[in-house]
Amino acid sequence: MGIFDETGKFLLDMVQSAGQGTILFWKALRQLRHVLRERHKTRRQAFLYGVCSIPVVTITALFTGMVIGGQTGFELKKLASGLETTVGSIVGAAMCREMGPVLTAVVLAGFVGGGMASVIGTMKVNEEIDALEVMSINPVRYLVMPRLVAMMLAVPTLTVFADVVGIGGGAMVAKYQLGVSFYTFFDGAFTTLSVEDVLFGLLKGWVFGIIITMIACQQGITTTGGAEGVGRSTMRAVVYSFLMILIANYLLFSLIYRPFVGGF
Repeated sequence: MGIFDETGKFLLDMVQSAGQGTILFWKALRQLRHVLRERHKTRRQAFLYGVCSIPVVTITALFTGMVIGGQTGFELKKLASGLETTVGSIVGAAMCREMGPVLTAVVLAGFVGGGMASVIGTMKVNEEIDALEVMSINPVRYLVMPRLVAMMLAVPTLTVFADVVGIGGGAMVAKYQLGVSFYTFFDGAFTTLSVEDVLFGLLKGWVFGIIITMIACQQGITTTGGAEGVGRSTMRAVVYSFLMILIANYLLFSLIYRPFVGGF
């Protein structure tokens, strides 16, 4: 029974976190009218979350594309000789529709979301957020809104970058391990992909950026218990972001891609 008890507590806490994050999101949207006033902070956050994440996103996307290209190419080659020439279509579709946005979001949830929660959580336990309120500075406008705008810009941009790097990695494997020419690979990739696929991937990145920011900020703002509480909030921010990304990924597929783009 202890397992079920702990599982129930975990699920209830995650649902409560999602609800509080949703409320925080609407509060942040109301503060968007001050975005020009906070443009310097927003620009700095965009640099930290976007540019500084390029190395880890590059490595993740490159080897993901290489693995997809290698695995699918060898399996197709087993089925029929010459079928491996279609590997470009599979890598392109997989990266732009799924692996690009999802893996980028997962990497940023750990690389950025945890740091975001720890910074705000430290400010909370040190009563710096209370000091902002005493000085009549809205914490949502000062802390949450710039991070939200920065992530809404950074995650879709990094998603496109991850798509390109991943497809390039798949092309290298196809060329040097499967014997598929670059022309054949990219012709298959660009023939299969449509504008709707790319836009759907960007929509995913945009939504995932909102999810990561809201969960991280919510966990940071509600931190209690000193240094131990900061560590607990950081862990929850990362884990809850992972789970919500996967859930949102399926919901976006079911509600948007399948009826409006997939055509089935």
